[in-house]
This record gives sequence, structure tokens and C-alpha cells, in this order.
Amino acid sequence: MECRLHCGACCIAPSISSSFPLHPNGKPAGERCKQLTDDNLCKLFGKEERPAVCHGFKAAKWVCGNTSSEAIAILTELETLT
Repeated sequence: MECRLHCGACCIAPSISSSFPLHPNGKPAGERCKQLTDDNLCKLFGKEERPAVCHGFKAAKWVCGNTSSEAIAILTELETLT
């Protein structure tokens, strides 16, 4: 599955524990990443500074659902369970 353009759910719902630009202490779950543009694209996509966890995330129907709001709900539940 290709990533849904302008979704941004994977940049909002999960926490990121590693330090990266504009988030020296990582990012808490549910907080919008400061590297996310107004149209929900990642400013660090394809760059070395992008966190490994972000680079490793692959869009999949079971995690992304049919809409951005479904993806937020699914990712939030996964974050809560872990």
C-alpha cells in the first residue's frame, strides 16, 4: 500500500522516543510533529535526520484504514497497547 498523501496520522498519533530536529526529547503520542507541513507532508522525508522509526514505518491497510481519521484511531490504539 502506498502512503495516503496529506494524511499525517503516523506523524501525530505515535510517540517517538529518539531525538530529532525540533524535537530534542522526542515526541509524545498525540502531538503533531513539528516537521509536518500544513498539508501533512514530512519535511524530513528522505533526509538523514528523519528518525529511524519513521523511516521504518510502512503504510498498510490494517494500520492506515480507509481515511486519515481511521488511521489516527488505529495508531492511537496501538500506541496505547504498547
